[in-house]
Amino acid sequence: MIRWSTIFALLLFATLSFSQSPFPEISLSDVSVDNLGGIQSYAFGQHNGKWLILGGRLDGLHRRQPWASFDPQGNNTQIIVVDPQARNTWKASVESLPLSLKDQLSSTNMEFYQEDENLYIIGGYGYSEMAEDHITYPFLAAINVPSLIEAVINGQDLLPSFQQIQDPQFQVTGGRLEKIYDTYYLVGGQKFMGRYNPMGPDHGPGFIQEYTNQIRKFRIQNDGDNLSVTFLPAFTDEDQLHRRDYNVVPQVLQNGEEGLTAFSGVFQHTVDLPFLNSVNIDSSGYSVNEGFLQYYNHYHCPVVPLYSSTDNEMHNIFFGGIAQFYDDNGVMVQDNDVPFVNTIARVSRNATGEMTESKLPVELPELIGAGAEFIPNPDITTFSNGVIDLDALPEEKILLGYIFGGIKSSQPNIFWINDGTQSQAERRIFELYLENGDPNSTIETSNSDKLKPVVYPNPTWGNVYIHFHLADAKPVEIDFRSINGQMILAKQFDGLPVGDNWIEVSFPNIEMSGAVFCTIRAGDESRTVKVLLVE
Repeated sequence: MIRWSTIFALLLFATLSFSQSPFPEISLSDVSVDNLGGIQSYAFGQHNGKWLILGGRLDGLHRRQPWASFDPQGNNTQIIVVDPQARNTWKASVESLPLSLKDQLSSTNMEFYQEDENLYIIGGYGYSEMAEDHITYPFLAAINVPSLIEAVINGQDLLPSFQQIQDPQFQVTGGRLEKIYDTYYLVGGQKFMGRYNPMGPDHGPGFIQEYTNQIRKFRIQNDGDNLSVTFLPAFTDEDQLHRRDYNVVPQVLQNGEEGLTAFSGVFQHTVDLPFLNSVNIDSSGYSVNEGFLQYYNHYHCPVVPLYSSTDNEMHNIFFGGIAQFYDDNGVMVQDNDVPFVNTIARVSRNATGEMTESKLPVELPELIGAGAEFIPNPDITTFSNGVIDLDALPEEKILLGYIFGGIKSSQPNIFWINDGTQSQAERRIFELYLENGDPNSTIETSNSDKLKPVVYPNPTWGNVYIHFHLADAKPVEIDFRSINGQMILAKQFDGLPVGDNWIEVSFPNIEMSGAVFCTIRAGDESRTVKVLLVE
């Protein structure tokens, strides 16, 4: 059951508005590479402008039936090299590799990180020929990226490019692997053993699902011939680190230090919905940022981190994917089925540490982004942790990098009707450009939205709770109208305190269902939210 008291406790920390420096425009241009094909939820590295792509799946959203979900026929069993500029592709099968490597390199949702010439891959989920079942792999593989690219292009032996070790702490899928200074951070994720079944672990063939609830820390020793790991004490939080299939993004923190932010993720303990808060991680520990709620881009999707030293502002641009909220012609819609979206949004932190979220006016051309990756332009100036140096970018239009792969869905909500034809793996490559254009026309921002209303539950069978923020004391009017403008309910509230408010509204006994529009007015500010009534 949904614990509304918990939700509203979080909402009391809703994001406030603040001013920030003008942000440049972004634009996308799609290209196609012959013989590349679609792929989603893969791992990648790059060297000298060429990409190395490993693992992932060649189909779309996994099906809900245990016999069809994560079908081995959808595994990517090729090592793929792509030259995005020359539009060339080379492939080599993993069949020649030892079974433990072959299995892991055919898996999906691996955690990965490239340091210099070495690409490190952890875990992953899929059908294992060795285990004769679907498992999460307990391996760390180290891959020499230049060596493997050369071997694939020239048809050479693949094995000398690999090292692999085993440890139960690597048995993770759906987490993220990042680095702060000399320490690796394996953040969140789960161990999933057996075939997926949406009815739960005790139905059908059954399965084991164990969230790590941890940030696992370690250091890697690798001289090219010998690979080993030294584990450090982990952070454990069964509530706030109970996350998977989400975004963990390198950051330059307010104090100038390296860090990470874990954005959103699934699922909350109290309800099968994404987290709206975030977790900040630095070299000394982690903290939950309850002062910011992220409404867009909840599942893993391409993210571009940019930092301005001049303004001490950190920006993160999210592209599509899956989210509980989306924009419908200026109306923020809450959909608890958590649909595929085409939203492009920016989350920013200013010099005082405050965070806000802005929806950009540009959108992805289709419902894509889930399970896709941002592959940066290697010629872009970055900080040591890969965050793009915003101040170093030229005034003219510049290629930041590429967005490739992921799931392309034909409809927002397809899970319960999914027979394998409603979605597919995306094959297009999108070039991502940034340009310092007219700062007054850069974004459609929610920073000016001081009310920031949220309606729960939505859909509703009767009463609703409405949360909003008042910058100063003033009367508040709330009305509900039908889709054709008919007034259903109107109320006025006086004497509400400055700050965050939440009130309960009861609908009259009306016989209707479908969409209605809730409008909150406070002085010259107003905001409308679409609400679904269910009989």
